[in-house]
Amino acid sequence: MPRLLSILFLMVAALGARERQPLPLGVPDSYVGHLAPEPKGLLLQKGDRYAICGDSITEQKMYSRIIEAYLAAARPDLAVECRQYGWSGETAAGFAGRQKNDVLRFQPTIASTCYGMNDFRYVPFEAAIGEDYRRNQTKVVQAFKAAGARVVLGSSGTIHSVPPWVKSAKGTWETLNLSLLQFRNIDIEVAEAEQVAFADVYWPMLAQGYASRAKYGEGFKLEGNDGVHPGWAGHVLMAAAYLKALGLDGDLGTVSVGLAQGAATGTNGQAISRQTDGAYRLRSERLPFTFDAGDITKDSSIAAGVALSDFQARFSRLTLKATGAKSAQVKVTWGEQSKVFASADLARGINLAAEFPQGPTKPAFDRIWKAVGDKQAYETKQIKSLFHGKDAKADMEAVVKASEAEHAKHVAALAAAYAPAETTLKLEEVK
Repeated sequence: MPRLLSILFLMVAALGARERQPLPLGVPDSYVGHLAPEPKGLLLQKGDRYAICGDSITEQKMYSRIIEAYLAAARPDLAVECRQYGWSGETAAGFAGRQKNDVLRFQPTIASTCYGMNDFRYVPFEAAIGEDYRRNQTKVVQAFKAAGARVVLGSSGTIHSVPPWVKSAKGTWETLNLSLLQFRNIDIEVAEAEQVAFADVYWPMLAQGYASRAKYGEGFKLEGNDGVHPGWAGHVLMAAAYLKALGLDGDLGTVSVGLAQGAATGTNGQAISRQTDGAYRLRSERLPFTFDAGDITKDSSIAAGVALSDFQARFSRLTLKATGAKSAQVKVTWGEQSKVFASADLARGINLAAEFPQGPTKPAFDRIWKAVGDKQAYETKQIKSLFHGKDAKADMEAVVKASEAEHAKHVAALAAAYAPAETTLKLEEVK
């Protein structure tokens, strides 16, 4: 208990006059966090080269895959090229040592990082370790800025248990999470000092970790089975944190139908035309995030993460508005799936992506999802095995040239995987 009180004293002292992050329901008062800065509009620019950097959690190629697939499908107009650079066991200092060779050589225009999990050394907070982290995070950010890249400095997430494979780990689950919170606070301070964006991975995982355990029991491990490496649910929350920091507003367009006249219009990459009575052809250039059906009570499920993060409402809104109904209800059929909605709700607008989460655009999204998975798998091989293998020691540039030729094939495959989705939308008044 004295040790915990000491940590709390340090955290309160460090917070000073700063505004405190509001505590979610169920989270103890011991979690004293800096108020996270809000995004200031869309950070991405057309044609960006986006470097996704981090430790083993990034190397899992899960949150990075969600981000890249989302950008390729939902915002093809931005034409963002992504690469993931995850490296297991890495710290900010370790990344700084390979940043120039592995990442900056590809001239990224924007980069995000996710460090802190290994940097805090799995011990209760120690000021000297925290200051070492601050120096290394600052070094990483400044190197990106010097190379002309915008930066999203991400915090680590939380842990669910003390990892048994870290022999030097000490403390309790709570004191270690409080230590990680201090590292999050340092990230905010570095982001502010360097005037870069901040992605708050820690706070949503803290809040939803408490909420999901209260709802589903201790068996729901948002941070993954080993307590550190999240499953799909946790990675959806991570992706949401970065998409928020990047300033994505989630508007994939609106389809408006006047039922009395049979007239229809679309916006933001959604084009709609009438075919027959009550049926329309919808051409979607911006594709919603779709995923396999899953159990929202399981931490291994993307569906669970989508529910916990409210992902569809925040980042995947394909809105259908229908006015002029004479009946109280309207049956909407999108592809082969149908649902009945109150006419008043349709007049206000419903989110097709949320109402039909495995809707008819899923095959188009699945092609992108696979291509991104294949490409990111090669990127791990390229950086970890090829760039740091014996051939690279003999002739680095030859390895870069040969591996880039192979990487280009994956880039081309991803480009070929994207195509606008052509679907049928039918609206019928329920008598």
